[in-house]
Amino acid sequence: MTPGPKNLITDVPGLLVGNAQDEALKSGTTVLTSDQAFTASVHVMGGAPGTRETDLLAPDKSVAQVDAITLSGGSAFGLDACSGVSDALRSQGRGYLVGDAVVPIVPGAILFDLLNGGDKGWDENPYRALGKTAFEQAAEDFDLGTAGAGTGALAARHKGGLGSASLVLDSGVTVGALVAANPLGSVTTPGDRHFWAAPFEFDGEFGGLGPDSSAGLGMPAPSRKAQAMRLAQPEKGNTTIAIVATDAVLSKPQCQRLAVAAHDGIARAILPAHTPGDGDLVFGVSTGAQSVNAEAELGLIGHAAAICLARSIARAIYLATPAAGDLLPCWSAPHDLS
Repeated sequence: MTPGPKNLITDVPGLLVGNAQDEALKSGTTVLTSDQAFTASVHVMGGAPGTRETDLLAPDKSVAQVDAITLSGGSAFGLDACSGVSDALRSQGRGYLVGDAVVPIVPGAILFDLLNGGDKGWDENPYRALGKTAFEQAAEDFDLGTAGAGTGALAARHKGGLGSASLVLDSGVTVGALVAANPLGSVTTPGDRHFWAAPFEFDGEFGGLGPDSSAGLGMPAPSRKAQAMRLAQPEKGNTTIAIVATDAVLSKPQCQRLAVAAHDGIARAILPAHTPGDGDLVFGVSTGAQSVNAEAELGLIGHAAAICLARSIARAIYLATPAAGDLLPCWSAPHDLS
């Protein structure tokens, strides 16, 4: 397995990603889409998810394919980003056909970034417009770090962000991940330099420092995030939301198994993970371009998805950049809170 040419989820042929953000708001939206509808499912392991249309992605529900998936900041307000994406799809005549009606189905998930120091005093919910803009910006190349849904994200010790990574398997199947990392837990070992995901790194993609050689690392350092947001309960105000995708032909139930397996990547990159106060969620997507023996290959595809997701989380924090009014330092600028 080696990373794809862009080391992005858009190495999966046909997939596009768009970002939109507001620097004053310290928040934004990210949209995954394609020119063709794709098969999708979802698996939730966090205790505090915020979602739209995810029930429809259960294997026993009627709609197997969607035209876009939205990740957004803004907590419950951010779910309106899906409406902006839906508006844009409808203007293109894309969606689920019901007689003469076209109904865009846009599942989405949100993270909590309402207490990150940004200006949240809006008169009109800004996320519908951010969703539409993100969809219109969708392309094979897109920004990571402080961008899109990761703009206002915060991890326990550092500024969070948007991350992505890919792998191409020996069979030619491509697997990729996209994540907005805003976890309760820390992405680095005590001391704040080594990433938990270090054993899975390729080519120094998040600093190349390697694993922490210390022992007894199970207890993470205290959360700067909770203190900065003045939260008496650190378990409130978190979530890591992600999409993993492949070009292998997978059914809707197999996409759910892909999402289940990918959650291992969250657990490998964040400590602790899947807490009652995180809304940890992974969408599983198949574009269906590569015909494979899915029963035989699904285990390896899921394994690759977990590795991609762990690397994506580390890249999200590694690539975050400082901005005025930040509550937490960036990994790359640990003393800069200008």
